[in-house]
Amino acid sequence: MAFGNRSGYLRAGVAALAIGAMPVSAIAQVSAQPAPTPAPAVAGPKSVADLAGKLIDSVVNVSTAQNVKTPGADQQAPVPQLPEDSPFQEFFNDFFGPKGKGGEESRRVQSLGSGFVIDAEKGIVVTNNHVIADADEVEVVFNDGTKLKAEVLGKDTKTDLAVLKIDPKKHKLTAVKFGNSSKARIGDWVMAIGNPFGLGGTVTLGIISAINRNINSGPYDSFIQTDAAINRGNSGGPLFNMEGEVVGVNTAIISPSGGSIGIGFAIPSEMAVPVIDQLKEFGETRRGWLGVRIQPVTDELAESLGLASTKGALVSGLVEGSNVDNKEIKPGDVIIKFDGKPVDSARDLPRVVAESPVGKEVEVVVIRKGKEEIVKVKLGRLEEFEKTESKDGSKDKGADKKKDEAEKPAATAVLGMKLAALDDATRAKFEIAPDVQGVVVTEVAPGSAAAEKRIAPGEVIVDIGQETVTSPEDVQKRVDKLRQDGRKNALLMLASKTGELRFVTVRVE
Repeated sequence: MAFGNRSGYLRAGVAALAIGAMPVSAIAQVSAQPAPTPAPAVAGPKSVADLAGKLIDSVVNVSTAQNVKTPGADQQAPVPQLPEDSPFQEFFNDFFGPKGKGGEESRRVQSLGSGFVIDAEKGIVVTNNHVIADADEVEVVFNDGTKLKAEVLGKDTKTDLAVLKIDPKKHKLTAVKFGNSSKARIGDWVMAIGNPFGLGGTVTLGIISAINRNINSGPYDSFIQTDAAINRGNSGGPLFNMEGEVVGVNTAIISPSGGSIGIGFAIPSEMAVPVIDQLKEFGETRRGWLGVRIQPVTDELAESLGLASTKGALVSGLVEGSNVDNKEIKPGDVIIKFDGKPVDSARDLPRVVAESPVGKEVEVVVIRKGKEEIVKVKLGRLEEFEKTESKDGSKDKGADKKKDEAEKPAATAVLGMKLAALDDATRAKFEIAPDVQGVVVTEVAPGSAAAEKRIAPGEVIVDIGQETVTSPEDVQKRVDKLRQDGRKNALLMLASKTGELRFVTVRVE
């Protein structure tokens, strides 16, 4: 305090000396001037009390119960044998004693999450799939404590969404509307309401920290990231904009401790609404399916394909049995636009395809051998293909498994690989499917350019630089030509033993 006073005195003393040197008239003018107006205090964000009060009754707690099998008496640890008349025998009998007969007994497990009403007339509630997954009973608890049994109308594991139905006659419901998450900007204020740690309706405020976040939780990741406090129990609750519209469904957090550290994620409404509509109508999803295998366009692939950028999704092959009319698409095509929507990366394509109606004929813009082309595709249904695939299981496409009797193939060394013609002997040795054509890789030198790209013996080189190869000599000629042209990389289309395709670039320098 003494130092502060001394500092103030010094400043005042300097001012007095300056005034003493002025004429009297000047001093009078200075003293007559009004005192400076203090700077206005910086105000915090506007209160959201009115908005929270209007919305909180639309948010519910979702309580689930599940019967879990636990070990029975004959599977439990034996009671320790203590000396006769031991004072601790009764304690051990209570702790280790039989709790049931038979091999298993049931235990009741409960969990809590959040949800919100989107249709007051029909009693429709939205939550996360992981909140109600495997539950035997689902109950919705309102802000005033009212509890209602809920029926699961449908759920989707890929987007982690679920739709519940309650009886709207048993409680007055307040519904909320979805907003357009595509208009949400980084820095916009958002409000989360949910049931953290089972405490009941809780309101938190923050901003949108990022958009289109991929956290590798599913095939269609494009989350809104927010610093509004989201904790365990908030899952399935709404993320509101300042107009009171739902722009996201809170679903995940990053937290080493289990509590909020300001990194939460919400499913954007533009992704959630189509899924919710399908679950309400059909009880399941009906996603479009293009029937192609894709991979990202790397810098090396872009150079090898003569592309100006790494935008797009590279088609590495067509999926057999996908019942999709996609024959106009060719392996090596780079899809840059689907049904009028830009495809900036390989991650974008599955999402825009899934959001398209089953059976729709769409235009797809591809880059093929350096030129843009428009092809037409009639979409299939993803779920039908998945069911067929799960029934068929893995198919053994090997023609002959007597690999021990096969003669050792003659090999040519190229780019750190030993190559051989694909004939009956090499098919038998590496169990390669009969419909795979090309040149087989028999060995890969450790530390070579091919090893860096994880090329393995048994893979088949189908083409190089989008030109088909049928012999080791073809491969050698193509690589030599690339070197003469000053190219740094060779673009290889590789087929697995079962025929699945992928593209890699291998250094030719």
